[in-house]
Amino acid sequence: MRTLEDIQKLFAPLFPGLMGVEIVEAGADKVVARMKVRPDLCTAGGVLHGGAFMAFADTIGAVGTVVNLPPNTRTTTIESKTNFMGAAPEGTTVTAESIPLHKGKSTQVWQTSIRSEKGKLCAVVTQTQMVLPAAGA
Repeated sequence: MRTLEDIQKLFAPLFPGLMGVEIVEAGADKVVARMKVRPDLCTAGGVLHGGAFMAFADTIGAVGTVVNLPPNTRTTTIESKTNFMGAAPEGTTVTAESIPLHKGKSTQVWQTSIRSEKGKLCAVVTQTQMVLPAAGA
């Protein structure tokens, strides 16, 4: 299993690193992460863009799947659904918690709840991750 430090190093040059995703906890049954709501991640109204919510959740669900992958496999998102309930203002921090709803041999389903700094539920994302053979396997 990868350590939190390993995951952060992997993210650094990639899209999650550009977004500022910080993994706080990564276990087989829960992943927790934080992200600062920066101006470049916001809409014109000064709140976190819907696409940023979705990308944040997609990253966290993928981490949960990776933690649970058998040897010589990889994952990719094949479906994602987002419900928006509230806004996250610029300058605050959002927290995501992802839990597995299903961990099968060929797919995993993760549900991610994203909350504002004040604890208000902002979005719920349910995604399906496909488990594939590793490249070259």
